Amino acid sequence: MGWNWRKNINIGPARINLSKGGVGHSFGFRGFRLGRNANGQNYTQTSIPKTGIYKREYHGAASRGIRWSLPVIVVVVLLLALLAFIRR
Repeated sequence: MGWNWRKNINIGPARINLSKGGVGHSFGFRGFRLGRNANGQNYTQTSIPKTGIYKREYHGAASRGIRWSLPVIVVVVLLLALLAFIRR
């Protein structure tokens, strides 16, 4: 098994999930989230906060959308940071 990595960027209740496999996103609050993983699968996740216990249910087939490359991810993150800076 090889090494993997992941990084989450929180923007209010939205979260952008960067990983070796691609980019996913989710929206929700502590204990409940709706999202789409890097493979394009939609999911619902419920959890017991601060315990690490969670249940993730996948819905429907994966839709092969745009696979974002690392340079595109960097540009998107920089644009989001710039927008947050301007809004202050």
